Amino acid sequence: MSHHLDSPLARRDSRLNITDQYVFGTPDATVFVLNAGTSLAGNDDPSRFHPEGRYEIKVHLDGAPYEAVTFRVTFAGADGDGRQGFVVERLDGDAATDDAATGRVLAHGRTGETAPLPSGGGRIWAGRAADPFYLDLSLLGDVDAVVQKGKDLVLTERRAQDTVNTFAGSTVQSIVLEIPHTDELLQPGRQVGVWSAAKLATDAGGWQQVNRQGLPMIWPIFRDAASDEASAANGRVPADDATAFRTVLADLVAAAVARLGTVPDPTAHAEAVADRLLPDVLPYRIGTPAQFGFALFNGRPPAANAPEVMFSLVLGAAVPTGLVMAQAAETRSGEFPYVVPRTG
Repeated sequence: MSHHLDSPLARRDSRLNITDQYVFGTPDATVFVLNAGTSLAGNDDPSRFHPEGRYEIKVHLDGAPYEAVTFRVTFAGADGDGRQGFVVERLDGDAATDDAATGRVLAHGRTGETAPLPSGGGRIWAGRAADPFYLDLSLLGDVDAVVQKGKDLVLTERRAQDTVNTFAGSTVQSIVLEIPHTDELLQPGRQVGVWSAAKLATDAGGWQQVNRQGLPMIWPIFRDAASDEASAANGRVPADDATAFRTVLADLVAAAVARLGTVPDPTAHAEAVADRLLPDVLPYRIGTPAQFGFALFNGRPPAANAPEVMFSLVLGAAVPTGLVMAQAAETRSGEFPYVVPRTG
């Protein structure tokens, strides 16, 4: 899966588990999507945002190591009809990296309803939606066996008739933020890197980063989701990724492709993959068509077959998932909020 339930810490309360993020454009705006809280967790109440948590979309500018803009969304407890009030704030500059900083309030809203942003357009929607991610989880198990466990499996012969979408019918809690191209910082032509974080208030008065995501699929491929290291990795920031994990990632890739014989120089391939994947932020040039493919990461549209791209990139050969984007078409919309709301 993408980052569904990717660590022990995330599984303690799946409301704080970020399943996916997407970044893409419209003719007039950039769209950021943060999905969390998969219904596949089997919670008694999977359809809520955590009222003591924060959900943050973080934007690096021009290749900078740290974010210069953070959009922070916080939620109240559910009211009588099951909806939650929310507030979205914007933090710029040094405040964007500071959990103690207070942001500029952009909007107040309620789940299931669109709230406009002030001055020049933009809008936000939050609520329960169909999960647009699609993958047969048995394939991830096979890839993990090759990468993490050193096994030799054939991954190139998967047939559509043998494949099911494990995520069919599942839901997530989605935050969809649309920022117009007239924004003072996020204008067409600017190169950005985007990641999302979910944080929980601590008893000591601070904030614990429970989960994060930049690129899809990285940690499920390279880390045992039941390990303490998976939880520790989710608590770090992208600027620390290379120091903490580059050697491990490169060694896993080199060993896997050497066994499979898919590339002529396993070490060079592994170094190139590490350069491509770390730091774990999703690159996007504002105002351009989003494309998440083997040759280029430029945002991520909801229809992209991210698992197929990531498996093939890591293993140096085509790894078909047996699924195509049309099979999850009912989970996407061409109109705001671009996800498909669900109730009940």
